Amino acid sequence: MKILTPTILRSVLTLRSTLSQYHPLVIEGHTRDSRDPSTVANQIISKLQTHWEDRNITKPIILITQGDPLKEKGISAITRNVANGLNVKRCLVCLDEEIDPNHTLQADRHDVIYELKYSQLIEILEDHDGEIVNRLSNAVKNKISHDNAKRSRLGKKPLADWYLQYALLQEVTKSALKIISGDVTVAHTTKDIMEFSVTSFYEVGLDLGLINEEDMLYFS
Repeated sequence: MKILTPTILRSVLTLRSTLSQYHPLVIEGHTRDSRDPSTVANQIISKLQTHWEDRNITKPIILITQGDPLKEKGISAITRNVANGLNVKRCLVCLDEEIDPNHTLQADRHDVIYELKYSQLIEILEDHDGEIVNRLSNAVKNKISHDNAKRSRLGKKPLADWYLQYALLQEVTKSALKIISGDVTVAHTTKDIMEFSVTSFYEVGLDLGLINEEDMLYFS
């Protein structure tokens, strides 16, 4: 295992100047994915290379992770394999300790060179447009309400309370990084996005225009 000491990007100014030099890659998928992570990663890598050629992406790539603990399979294992296959480093975004003190403790830091907090990305969104965070938060809450109504009809329990924060982490990360870099790639690890998963909230960012279809790389 490669041991790196991540640079903590403590100020928003440093965060902006550092990450603006990269093209951010965000990979979204399920923690309970039982497929072989190296096989999935190889498929994603092949599609990514074509995608970036078509879009004429010239900045170096940095893979953004959002605190997933390392497991043998699932999104964290796939993400590691993609980073290794592309030979790129990673940037870690964690929830602030007052939101979830365990999030940063459990995060996989393999090949992570930069680390920052969720609240810094919120600040970037608010500086860009004072209404973005409210619109995003309301849209996530509306989707949760819609999903819970459907789950009730199906005889299922409501989504756990933590869905709100982790869906916001996902969408805030992508939106803020696109503002910083001017571009972003969002790659899915499966074409079968589970209806009630955190990953399914990617539709919120698309609906609000924070992420565009051309930013998306769907799995097939």
